[in-house]
Amino acid sequence: MKQMLIITDGCSNVGPSPVTAAAQALQQGITVNVAGVIDYGTIGEWGSREIEDIAKAGGGFSRIVGTRQLAHTMQMMTRKTVVQTIQHAVNKELKNILGTGGAGTIEELPPDDRARVVEVVDELTETSELDVALVIDASASMKPKLPAVEEAIRDLMLSLQARTGPSRIAVFHFPGSPYGDGAVCDVEWTDDLGKIKSLFGRLPMRGATPTGPAILEVIDYFRYVTLEKEQRLAETYGKGERISGDYVV
Repeated sequence: MKQMLIITDGCSNVGPSPVTAAAQALQQGITVNVAGVIDYGTIGEWGSREIEDIAKAGGGFSRIVGTRQLAHTMQMMTRKTVVQTIQHAVNKELKNILGTGGAGTIEELPPDDRARVVEVVDELTETSELDVALVIDASASMKPKLPAVEEAIRDLMLSLQARTGPSRIAVFHFPGSPYGDGAVCDVEWTDDLGKIKSLFGRLPMRGATPTGPAILEVIDYFRYVTLEKEQRLAETYGKGERISGDYVV
């Protein structure tokens, strides 16, 4: 499962619409969650609406929270997205198995059947492979909030490490340049908590907020990693075929 978690405190002001970009992410199988971070100020009506619209278009959740609640919010949204994704897949499969005349969702099943399906969903929630791309707003107004963001990322990694299934995090920040371009990957896919240490001490803080371009950059990153994985599998499969053929001869 693939997730994108955007952490921001303001409105996008450079490049294409982040709402349109989030919809593109969902089409690629990437769910987009957004955490709007406030400290002593406010995000405002425009920013609040944009945060909600991005998450809605990306099939995810949005929350506006103070820095003290950020860690809990990130963990909650990550888990809820996993459960939602699995439930959607299970409901789709139920419709295929039972047909339009039968139960189409978990909630519509008889109590005993529903309990068994919920148990399977809970197990898959803990065991499914999960990749989470964290996309951090590094505009100037975020600077006093970055220590809380860094702590929240560490807490999220600890919670993911507690899962039975494989979990990885990649970290990006935006804008990627003084001109407000896209995002920069700071940490490649990892399950190593040590790679996150002192990450934000190196981030350049700039004024622009190119949320849309950042989302598109991260979509490309997911796509590249997927293609790379498929290539490795194809190479492994090909080697297996050759080995099998040699053995038969």
